[in-house]
Amino acid sequence: MQLGLDSVVLVAVLALVIGLAFVVPSFAPYRKPMPIVAFLLGISSGFPLTLLLGTMTFWLSKVGIEKSTIGFAIGLTTPYTLKFLWAPLVDRLPLPFLTKTFGQRRGWLFFIQALLVVAIWQLGTSNPTNDNLAPFAFWAITVAFLSATQDIVIDAYRIEILSDAELPHGTAMNQFGYRTGNLIAGVGTIALASPEGFNLGWAAAYGFTGLAILPALLGALYAGPGRFDPNRARAVGQSFGSWLQETVINPFREFFGRHGAVLILFFVLVYKVGDAMGQGMLNPMIVELGFTDTEFVAINKGVGFVALILGSALAAPFIAWLGMGRALLVSGLMMMFSNLLFAALASVGHSPLMLAIAVGTENFTSGIGLTVFVTYLSGLSSLAYTATQFALLSSFAAVGRTWLAAPGGYIAEGLGWVGFWLFTVVIAIPGMLLLWILWKKGFVVQTVRQPSTEDDGHEIAHPEEDKPKPATT
Repeated sequence: MQLGLDSVVLVAVLALVIGLAFVVPSFAPYRKPMPIVAFLLGISSGFPLTLLLGTMTFWLSKVGIEKSTIGFAIGLTTPYTLKFLWAPLVDRLPLPFLTKTFGQRRGWLFFIQALLVVAIWQLGTSNPTNDNLAPFAFWAITVAFLSATQDIVIDAYRIEILSDAELPHGTAMNQFGYRTGNLIAGVGTIALASPEGFNLGWAAAYGFTGLAILPALLGALYAGPGRFDPNRARAVGQSFGSWLQETVINPFREFFGRHGAVLILFFVLVYKVGDAMGQGMLNPMIVELGFTDTEFVAINKGVGFVALILGSALAAPFIAWLGMGRALLVSGLMMMFSNLLFAALASVGHSPLMLAIAVGTENFTSGIGLTVFVTYLSGLSSLAYTATQFALLSSFAAVGRTWLAAPGGYIAEGLGWVGFWLFTVVIAIPGMLLLWILWKKGFVVQTVRQPSTEDDGHEIAHPEEDKPKPATT
């Protein structure tokens, strides 16, 4: 029932956005074909991580796994933090038959998706207990590896099919799709598995959720092979050493040759730590506060989903109105202070109204903030090395989400829920300070495309024109 309601809401919001695209110039790119394809790609990209972070923590809480174990179970998503290691191979290594038939990006996408369906089904049958977590851990890591690899392909493909003018809106549509995938993996899987829903059990629920790969498959068939240049693959007669340098070394050399590259990576690492730590422990707190499965679905996934898609819809105009630097700063502050509402919820206790307010606010700010952040990362990626550089940047972001946020269970046990949520606000401050330093030095500019060391077909931004202007008296 809730899934059907949220589907209606999603269609209504998409219709509103497309309607506004005919009358409001800043919304116009939403009605173009490639941003719509980015929406379909986002559905298939979004559902596996939710199975591993959101649905998984709910499942583990329901079967009595200890909070400290749940906190570190988030570490099973480590492949997301290491995907830059094999991204060069995904970027340049052709697959027999598939690459020739569908192109480099689509060939890899279809291959990984077939494996992902099998791994997700096996994860659902793993039956985790405090005494036997090994099968669960193995299949969770396998799903994480395949999902991270799928993200390498989808992110590169998304950036390559979108023009610079379409990039913020295409990223927002991708986040629309990503949140839809979250909904399918969160509300849909829990509703299928729960005794309060269809009572199919976790194995069948996870198996049906695996069908969420289909939207990306259909979108990729429509969009074509994209702008990947097949000449970037190993040429006939090219030495392995030359190919290895072009495939593995040059993408990192180009990025680290930029001014402020190390500071940028530190910023990417810590920008969303507080938000990620809070999201990782929200579901265990909901269970501990005594909310029922029905309340969880209706509020945390229902109200939250509506707020997320509204926030995501406003993100592209948000960037157009404020510019990239200001959009990062304002959205980061909004995400940081929204966690104070969860501290209030922890203090109040079991209050559906307070939960709805907290979840709605947090998801609205996250919808804006994450879309702005992903657009920024996309603008940092040179089209010459799209898959590898975006994988590097998103891997650093995943380190913050995975390992820096992993001790959340111990912090919650030590400080209590109120203290934990206040801690998530404090831990977000370094990211805001780093952003200000980057902006002041000109390493974050107001345009979508960020400074690069080479001309890859896009206009190269000039950082000196985008530094924050000093106050005048």
